[in-house]
Amino acid sequence: MNLRVIYPCAILVMSLITFIFYGADKSKAKRGAWRIPERVLLSLSFFGGALGGIAAMQLFRHKTKHWYFHAVNLLGLLLHAALAALIFLYL
Repeated sequence: MNLRVIYPCAILVMSLITFIFYGADKSKAKRGAWRIPERVLLSLSFFGGALGGIAAMQLFRHKTKHWYFHAVNLLGLLLHAALAALIFLYL
């Protein structure tokens, strides 16, 4: 398979996983249960799940007061947009 197909699919899968993790963490926060560590949420966002992270932050109103969640999601989004541009332009 071609990287032009694999990369967007990988980003979509990572975004869906990230969205689910943010939603699960919000649910756990409401119930007072064990939480998903912030480093896990931030790693998922940075390594391909920024779209899901941003969507979950808005939909669930979760982690929106932490500036570093906005920063990591933006950096991840910019990084993967640049990688996608390179893949589509040069491969």
